Amino acid sequence: MRNCLTLLAIALGLSACASTPKVGGAPNIEVLDAQELPVPDRGETFAVDRPYIVGPFDKLRIDVFGIDELSDRKVQVDASGRISFPLIGALTIAGSTPGEIERLIETKLAASYVRNPQVSVNLEETVSQVVTVEGQVKKPGLFPVVGRMTLLRAIALSGGTDEFAKLNEVVIFRTVKGEQYAALYNLKSIRLGAYPDPEVFANDVVVVGESQARRVFKDFLQVLPALSTPLIFAVDRLNR
Repeated sequence: MRNCLTLLAIALGLSACASTPKVGGAPNIEVLDAQELPVPDRGETFAVDRPYIVGPFDKLRIDVFGIDELSDRKVQVDASGRISFPLIGALTIAGSTPGEIERLIETKLAASYVRNPQVSVNLEETVSQVVTVEGQVKKPGLFPVVGRMTLLRAIALSGGTDEFAKLNEVVIFRTVKGEQYAALYNLKSIRLGAYPDPEVFANDVVVVGESQARRVFKDFLQVLPALSTPLIFAVDRLNR
């Protein structure tokens, strides 16, 4: 009983302390005096340093040089990541770059007796803003941020939590102005209306009850009996 009271006192002391104590299993994590994560600037929601990966619902324009019937064809990737193109039928292209799609179509057309096809693939309409959901969900992956996205909606897109999910260990990682932040949430408390469903933005990473979240907050989780409000952390990157 004495040990339980000691742990509870530590937890209350950490949550009430205004001096942002060091906590967690990873270095340089500080509790912030805040109720929500900082909102990223518009430019920070686009990752410009990586090639674009075509996904469901993207719209493409495909041209085959010198063949009018196969040029200026606008196609949309369906929900399963496939498109249909004359002479070659259905192609699964989700997860490919435009350049990879060009080479795939060229190979297929060459096999359909089109001599030396030259294909260009351009993005007409992209879903370039995505949120990553991983951990104990049924379908982890990258999902488009269309309109206002919240934590519950992001998890719903991933098929919901699985049977092994730790609902009190849901973390959102976000980078704002070069600073990395993390927020710890109790999904059950949000569902019961204990506090608002937080908004998520493009490039956020949501981790549901998985080893990464546990590693970062392992010490803190041991002394926290219940999470009735979100906890916001600032994470200093190691390579500064």
